[in-house]
Amino acid sequence: MIIAEREGLLTSAAELASSLGDRRLRVIDCRFDLMAPQAGREAYREAHIPGAVYADLDQDLSGPVGTDSGRHPLPSVEAAEATFSRLGIDADTGVICYDAAGGAIASRAWWLLRWLGHRRVTVLDGGLQAWQAQGLPFECGAQEVTRREFRGFENPERVLTTGEVAADLEAAAGSLLIDARDTARFRGEVEPIDTRAGHIPGSRNLPFTACLREDGTWQDGDSLRHLLERVLGDDERASWAVMCGSGVTACHLAISGLLAGYSEPRVYIGSWSEWIRDASRPVRLGAAV
Repeated sequence: MIIAEREGLLTSAAELASSLGDRRLRVIDCRFDLMAPQAGREAYREAHIPGAVYADLDQDLSGPVGTDSGRHPLPSVEAAEATFSRLGIDADTGVICYDAAGGAIASRAWWLLRWLGHRRVTVLDGGLQAWQAQGLPFECGAQEVTRREFRGFENPERVLTTGEVAADLEAAAGSLLIDARDTARFRGEVEPIDTRAGHIPGSRNLPFTACLREDGTWQDGDSLRHLLERVLGDDERASWAVMCGSGVTACHLAISGLLAGYSEPRVYIGSWSEWIRDASRPVRLGAAV
């Protein structure tokens, strides 16, 4: 069975290649384009890592969008169990998730499995580009998978809710909430997706892309530590939480924090797209104060 590197969080392309064919391993292709929701599935059908199955961000890794929810709410435990069972995952299955966006979407699948209590999951470091750069094989078409029984249990302590964020603001508690969106969106200079621009008062900004090298692989632990100290300080036991536009790239920052030696953060799944559902909730523009 594969033994993942980088503290059990990331797996290299070479390590994955050496484990293809292992029946205890499931590879999940998580490619997705917010502006073209079918593009990821189409790209998967054209070419994917041998044996990989496809998980759609909207349909498989999120629940139904409601009037008060963000763009990618949590699925119910039952819905997530059904998805991972269909993908051929059970308690004895090791899982490696990948995408073509530096782990931006794959990290959501990684976090979702951990939220359900499944610890044997990693992200492919460098994603599909790292696989291709080594000249490793691809296959096309849909992958037939034998269904397995996945059983999970909700871990609410991993989740931060909008109510808790709002209560923290009212109490001026000053919790460490780190926003993974790019700096221009955080400051409210641009907003290509959501209906309001800006950020939650008191939150701090660390774009998830800052945690990656030019080739799309994660930076080493020392470099990540240096980045995170700017927004978290040097207390590795500090309680913190991560957010983004809709609770997806926030999960990427969770991996970066663990690689840097910090405690695992809670994820504000609703994130910006849920926060702005209520026009009375405060919004700030400009740099973090």
